[in-house]
Amino acid sequence: MRICSLLPSATETVAALGLADALVAVSDECDWPPAVRGLPVVSAARIDTARLSSLRIDSAVREALGDGRPLYAIDAELIDALDPDLILTQDLCAVCAVSSGAVDELCATDAEVVALDAHTLREVMERIVWLGDLLGVRERGRAVVGEMETTIQTVRAQVAGAPPRRVFVAEWIEPPFAAGHWIPEMVALAGGHDVLGRSGAASYPTSWETVRAHGPELVVVAPCGFDHERAAAEASLPPLGCPAVAVDANAYYARPAPRLADGVAQLGFLIHPELVDDPGLPYVELELVSE
Repeated sequence: MRICSLLPSATETVAALGLADALVAVSDECDWPPAVRGLPVVSAARIDTARLSSLRIDSAVREALGDGRPLYAIDAELIDALDPDLILTQDLCAVCAVSSGAVDELCATDAEVVALDAHTLREVMERIVWLGDLLGVRERGRAVVGEMETTIQTVRAQVAGAPPRRVFVAEWIEPPFAAGHWIPEMVALAGGHDVLGRSGAASYPTSWETVRAHGPELVVVAPCGFDHERAAAEASLPPLGCPAVAVDANAYYARPAPRLADGVAQLGFLIHPELVDDPGLPYVELELVSE
């Protein structure tokens, strides 16, 4: 089996299933496990987000979508030369990766094109088992999900009975986006309540004034595609009446992949440090702008 992954979470999952050697190509955003960075790159974002602020990225994405311009480029010739049997991508978010429709439109290939979409944590786990079955390693898929469930259930048991603490998770900084899909569920499993999050639905823009009005006890800055250092560097937050931290969303929150379980463990510690030990994942405590 020769696999081309256009989706970082799919690349991570294939590796977790023990099939990293089957990968023949990835997207420019695939960075886990580190060994995949040496593979041929067949898709890339047309917007250079490394050089733009979160506000300018949001504006550039909205302008491109409004004009009907694709956000990603595909190297169809390289894909053809690599001759994959399977191409993995998604249809969940037009901003996150190449859609399956775009692959069919731009790339004449005999490879099977599969979209791995998930809206909830349970669906993420189901897709892992499903992909394991597709790739002939169903039991390994079940084992990966079992490891995730063990991590999550340990945190859930530690926070059981504790009053849920009010949390706001920012999936973007400027403008702030309230969390959607699996992230509010992760917060709940960790003993919190996302004051603006919508489980299983798309994230949506809000304002820092609205966030403050909902009285969170903790703000977690987890912008999609950013690690903790970049999130901390760009997060100039107004007074919110509570602590705020920046986390590595790129690794542990935004990608529907096995490391979401580690994100739950970190949230348990951040929300209830008196009950949950620090799992050792990176984060930065933020200083809020004074009145």
